Amino acid sequence: MKWMVSALVLALVASNSTVSAQPVRWTTYSIPQTGTSVDFPASIFTEEAGRPDGYGQRFRTADGRADLTIQAAPNVSNDSPAAFLAKKHPPAHIQYKRTTPRFFAVSSYKGDKVWYNRCNFSSRLIHCVLINYPASEEREWDHIVTRISLSLRGR
Repeated sequence: MKWMVSALVLALVASNSTVSAQPVRWTTYSIPQTGTSVDFPASIFTEEAGRPDGYGQRFRTADGRADLTIQAAPNVSNDSPAAFLAKKHPPAHIQYKRTTPRFFAVSSYKGDKVWYNRCNFSSRLIHCVLINYPASEEREWDHIVTRISLSLRGR
């Protein structure tokens, strides 16, 4: 009986999760004007949610609990990743920060969400992915965020 109750609780928790046990259907999202491309979990981010500055698209989950922005914009000041990030005045308590001459990646918590931003820099353009998702589902999102982040490309 105890086993059945545990299984039922796990099933209920899993059914409320944005990231389900179903296989994720990936596709490539591209911005033709900038050469930006990224692996995109189309079975998770199913709703268009407007356009960001520059080029690209915002998406969200059907339940609105998570969102993803894919964008590219001109680097008008020809900033390095570190200089660009500093100009954005990120919060003081960033949990993860990596800056190189070609990109930056930052992540932290805001309320009950995790936010993750990665921007790659190339020939006068900045190619970015920005992801927000429930902090309570952080472990379930790790592999998805990693694949999106590592697949980001731009010319």
